[in-house]
Amino acid sequence: MNRHVVLFARAPQAGRVKRRLARDIGDLPAARFVRATLARQIAELARRPQWKLWLFITPDTQTGHPAWRSRRPVAVRPQGPGDLGERMLRPLRHLPAGPVVLVGSDIPEIRASHIVRAFRLLGRCDLVFGPASDGGFWLVGARRTRSLPCRLFSGVRWSSEHALADACANIPANLTLGLLDTLDDVDTGADFRRYREKCGHGPVS
Repeated sequence: MNRHVVLFARAPQAGRVKRRLARDIGDLPAARFVRATLARQIAELARRPQWKLWLFITPDTQTGHPAWRSRRPVAVRPQGPGDLGERMLRPLRHLPAGPVVLVGSDIPEIRASHIVRAFRLLGRCDLVFGPASDGGFWLVGARRTRSLPCRLFSGVRWSSEHALADACANIPANLTLGLLDTLDDVDTGADFRRYREKCGHGPVS
């Protein structure tokens, strides 16, 4: 059965991306961080033959942005209209048959090994989440052998410590849930400094 990995991404345009982070470190450093993280994730995930990589991007008009370039074929699609939950549910429900794993583009620690574990867990669970340390989640995966709830992301308090709990509360009792490793996303200047210290980088220029 085909496997699908969806990378959810915003074009790394200074002043229009990672605005909470940009308030702390500046527009250009925030955009550089997004661009570097995207390039690393695309290179890491596109080279694996175990799945097909899709980029679902916003703004919808930026399908030709150079940030999406890859040495290997990558399918680029617009996220389309709606709030974050509606846009995330779209590929989970409408991609060709096979399990789907969707990840965000602001988790620099994501590696292909995390995706392998997610698909392995989907072998026995209907849904999989990758918790973030701030209460959100960096990955959602669906086996798709049963219908996904239309309201999976309804009422989720995004960008809060309640996001994962809100999504899990929407899962009906007939669907099984698995959890992956907890990773850190980078939304604020404090997150960014912790990430750089963990990687042994110097101060932000």
